[in-house]
Amino acid sequence: MSAPALPTLLVGSYTATGGGTATGISVVEDGVASTVAVLDDPSFLAVSGDRVYAVSELADGSVSAFRRRGTALEHLWDAPSGGDAPCHVRVDPSGTLVVTNYVSGTVTAVSLAAAESLAASVLASDGVVGAHGAGDSVVVPESAVDTAVLPDVTGPVEDRQEGPHAHQSIATPDGTLLVADLGGDALHEYRVDLGPESVALEVVRVHHVEPGVGPRHMAWYDGDLFVAGELDGRVHRLRRDESGAFRVVASAPTFDGPVGESLLSHIEVDEDGRVVVAVRGRDVIVVLDAADGGLTLVGSAPCGGVWPRHFARVPGYVLVANQMSDAIAVLPVGADGVPGEAVAQIPVGTPTCIVPL
Repeated sequence: MSAPALPTLLVGSYTATGGGTATGISVVEDGVASTVAVLDDPSFLAVSGDRVYAVSELADGSVSAFRRRGTALEHLWDAPSGGDAPCHVRVDPSGTLVVTNYVSGTVTAVSLAAAESLAASVLASDGVVGAHGAGDSVVVPESAVDTAVLPDVTGPVEDRQEGPHAHQSIATPDGTLLVADLGGDALHEYRVDLGPESVALEVVRVHHVEPGVGPRHMAWYDGDLFVAGELDGRVHRLRRDESGAFRVVASAPTFDGPVGESLLSHIEVDEDGRVVVAVRGRDVIVVLDAADGGLTLVGSAPCGGVWPRHFARVPGYVLVANQMSDAIAVLPVGADGVPGEAVAQIPVGTPTCIVPL
């Protein structure tokens, strides 16, 4: 099947280091993927202007910055992720790059101003920034990086909740950030204190969810926070109360029957209040309606492959990174928001993240 007209895509993947088949970050143009940066396990990407940021999901994790020129990526700098297995990266409104480390249960903020200043000074001195994987790399100084360790709390799912596991961060309307802790069944709220040459993460409060939820990814709609429960198979709608704590106002299952190995992954909410969430194991994309203030199931459809790790919405389609299929499935979106059968498959090694450009 040939792909319909789609925007250019950047794709994060697992490489041989993590048991995958990719060689780094890929770009997809006209349905064809090619490697644009060789990097170990760039499992999650973030794009801001002409900057591309990628985690390297290793035991001694890191995050790398690139300048995008067309579809080419020029390596600029690296920074420590502050932990083991960084799995998510995001540009925060505070002016920092926020990285969550799954295995170690830590969250790191990197001052972008300090990192860019360092890279610029290197360019000004010799005109060369070390190519990634060869020569000297520009490493952001420790003063421009701060790491917070999540509290050592366990959950009832013994093989997945033996300790804290930071999975994603998201900005709040209140100028803080939330970190989803799959292992500790909590959302940790931080404030970023960014100085001229330093950065600090300050704890605001911890918001607990029901034991066994396993919060993974989050999304906002109409002032409410939507949380994908990786371990309980449900989507939870949370709202701040007068005390500032998040409380569940609605919750809905994404499938019938026991959870088993059915694990929720990515979640987004569109402008019409349609919640879209991927379910690995059952390999479906599920749509729920949140427009009326509640949360009700609309329908679900096959994801077009195996193990939908991530997806991106573009006009008329949902693009699904099916990790175990070595392909991105292109699913047309119906009038009710539920995807139809895949109209194309884009071969990409072990895809884990899709960013339309």
